[in-house]
Amino acid sequence: MFVLDKHGRPLDPCHPARARRLLAAGRAVVVRHTPFVIRLKDRTVADSTVQGVEIGIDPGSRHTGIAVFTERSGSRAGRYAIQLDHRGAVIRDKLAARAAYRRARRSRNLRYRAPRFLNRTRSEGWLAPSLRHRVETTMSWMDRLTRWAPVTAIHVERVAFDTHALSAGQPLEGVEHQQGTLAGYEVREYLLAKWGRACAYCGTSGVPPNLDHIHPRSRGGSDRISNLTLACVGCNQAKGAIPIGEFLKAKPTLLTRILTQVKAPLRDAAAVNATRWALWRALEATGLPVHIASGGHTKWNRSRTGAPKSHTLDALHTGELESVTAWPSRVLVAKATGRGAYCRTRTDRYGFPRLRLPRTKRIKGFATGDLVRATVPSGRNAGTHTGRVAVRSSGSFNIATRHGTVQGIHHRYVRLLQRADGYGYATDSEAPRRATFPPAPEEPGRHAKGNR
Repeated sequence: MFVLDKHGRPLDPCHPARARRLLAAGRAVVVRHTPFVIRLKDRTVADSTVQGVEIGIDPGSRHTGIAVFTERSGSRAGRYAIQLDHRGAVIRDKLAARAAYRRARRSRNLRYRAPRFLNRTRSEGWLAPSLRHRVETTMSWMDRLTRWAPVTAIHVERVAFDTHALSAGQPLEGVEHQQGTLAGYEVREYLLAKWGRACAYCGTSGVPPNLDHIHPRSRGGSDRISNLTLACVGCNQAKGAIPIGEFLKAKPTLLTRILTQVKAPLRDAAAVNATRWALWRALEATGLPVHIASGGHTKWNRSRTGAPKSHTLDALHTGELESVTAWPSRVLVAKATGRGAYCRTRTDRYGFPRLRLPRTKRIKGFATGDLVRATVPSGRNAGTHTGRVAVRSSGSFNIATRHGTVQGIHHRYVRLLQRADGYGYATDSEAPRRATFPPAPEEPGRHAKGNR
């Protein structure tokens, strides 16, 4: 839990049990419900010993992992974990729909503004709104965390893998890094993302895959990234040195899909690569020390500590570290939902208004998106329901809980917990710590014997 002193300045986070004792004793008050923040009444920063925390960030196209941890002599202990779910795909689809409406209205020769083509300018470093959203939401949470916790440093993955260098098949810069200890991790991370962490031939997932040469090396195939795919042990040995056209002769549809997937771009990887520099520059502007690392290095760290794969654990393992002693058992999932729209109408598929919405967004003191708790004494909705509310002019609200949507709750049973801030919150279980450490993943070039 995050803790502030009596003047609102951040102190070291505390355990939830200690926060409950402070609240029960009257020494603290609740500042925020989610994430839970308390403010002490009888303590200041000058009266306390503040050791400080560090933040790890694992940027992603759809999800970004954020870990708050303490580090002592290279050993890290996770204190808080957040999974930030982006809405870049929703923004992209809405912009595409708006453009389609405008093109259709121009073609119908309706009264509408003339198209603009050559009079548009873009500033240096311009990003599309769906990409800029990823940077801005991440920085918004960084601003919040620096207000709630004494952050001393930031660790961030600036790139998951260098697609240019991997496609070229040779190091373009940083020879010792690209072809050193981490080379195998960079290649495997790229292939896992491209092939969906499953066998390309049979679709098996959840087992350690081998790297398979689509065109066997014994028949002139190379080790370039475009000639590699994922295969389970059985498929890897069955294929051996057989050309893929002969191996999948009886499955022409699968053969076509694999050959198409070889040339398919990585949309999510492209989004991350497009925003990585903008995010890094924004983090540098905070004035805090920013340490960068790659996704391959993060995976190498996880293989040494025995941590399973997750967004928040990747954030915890970003950068240089010796060991990880602990991490939180629960993860806060913050899903970007937006703050509503200015438009007070709903359109049909042709872009014409079909439904008008009320101009007053706050009904009975509540607005759609507020975090509330409703205690219903009787009836079909009897019980306690906590979640985001959707208000109605009639005063009968709907509440979206983690178990589903509860409809028709009267406003007199509803109590406000937190005003809407553009996010929907839920909690999820973090992966448990493994009892034993698994062997490190193999490096490229070390494949099953039958693939030679």
